[in-house]
Amino acid sequence: MPTTDSDLPEVVLVARDLIRFDTTNYGGGRSKGERAAAEYVGAYLEDLGLTPQFYEPIENRTNVMARVEGRDSSKPALVVHGHLDVVPAIAEDWSVDPFAGEIKDGMLWGRGAVDMKNMDAMILTSVAGILRGGAQPERDLILTFFADEENGGVEGSALVVEDRPEWFAGATEAISEVGGYSVAVGDSRAYLLQVGEKALIWMKLTARGRAAHGSSFHHDNAVTRLSEAVAALGRTRWPVRLTATTQATVDGLAAITGGDAGDPDALAAAAGPASGFLRSSLRTTTNPTGLTAGYKHNVIPDRAEALVDVRVLPGTEEAALADIQRIVGDDVEVEIVHQDIGLEVPFSGDLVDAMVAALGRHDPGIPVIPYLLGGGTDNKALASLGIAGYGFAPLRLPADLDFTGMFHGVDERVPLDALVFGEQVLADLLRTY
Repeated sequence: MPTTDSDLPEVVLVARDLIRFDTTNYGGGRSKGERAAAEYVGAYLEDLGLTPQFYEPIENRTNVMARVEGRDSSKPALVVHGHLDVVPAIAEDWSVDPFAGEIKDGMLWGRGAVDMKNMDAMILTSVAGILRGGAQPERDLILTFFADEENGGVEGSALVVEDRPEWFAGATEAISEVGGYSVAVGDSRAYLLQVGEKALIWMKLTARGRAAHGSSFHHDNAVTRLSEAVAALGRTRWPVRLTATTQATVDGLAAITGGDAGDPDALAAAAGPASGFLRSSLRTTTNPTGLTAGYKHNVIPDRAEALVDVRVLPGTEEAALADIQRIVGDDVEVEIVHQDIGLEVPFSGDLVDAMVAALGRHDPGIPVIPYLLGGGTDNKALASLGIAGYGFAPLRLPADLDFTGMFHGVDERVPLDALVFGEQVLADLLRTY
């Protein structure tokens, strides 16, 4: 259970506790593991009278689930899920210890404060508030906390839906991270509701050449060939290509700002710190993220490799791969290391209406705009079971806080009052939908 601290709301205490579990996920199967955090979550759920189930298909990579009975179990169940792992944090780059859960300046700091131990805490405490008050959610809830999301869910949600599909029996919809938060749009405020995700393609580029002495007059250098390919791909300015979701995003921004719907980039720029997040949703992105070559200063290697994180609009995967091969050239090998699907679900229906209404009751008169997430979530794994996933981790944020820039960034932090707001909105939704 959370550490006693009478001066702080429980949602803050739980989020702080979760941050203090170092669940760093380095990718490729290297991780500090989620077991301790999952056991904490399980103990919290047990204290609410629930019966958590654990699934650990790989040692220390622990997933936990509990089902909460609703007032009307004839309605389809709702999956409310989060992940317990976080990306690495280089401590010397931070102004605080990234795993201390420090509270200062009215904010909770630490790796996971934004992605996504804040939402994990909001899920737990919103359900706690309902159950401790002697009430029930409107429908059955399936609370799930996954391992390995930061590695595409390969050792987490992908295995859970394959090996434990019964956990999600009767569910048709899900809510999770990266949506429902506020952004500044000019002098106004709006909430972004996530109704889609770009497809992910993690690829490796390999250039080959001829090994030689570092002093050689040499025209077959793998490092040079790879460098040219990486630079060409990384500097490519992919064109705007609107989907049904991003067209709705553009229209929503135009309605708020009075701007030109024919200039999506300019409209996204009106969103201030969130503009980069929105611009990434309008086009393919190809970002080099790693380089490997050579083994000695005076040896030209015969092989060089690069990692590239590619995010493409749903349905454009094959065309993007063909463009990438053209850009890097036929003499550079393109290998797909991991690939998952893109998603788009309608910005309509009872759940969307309920999420919009819940935000409206707590922050009246503020528009809610659909958007396409440039990254990905565990909703992609749930989609294989026919479950439609949305991003709804509601937060009312200061206009000048670069919240979206802190996903995988330095000095990750979230305002304490935003956590309280999120818990209240989420509890409202779960009571009524």
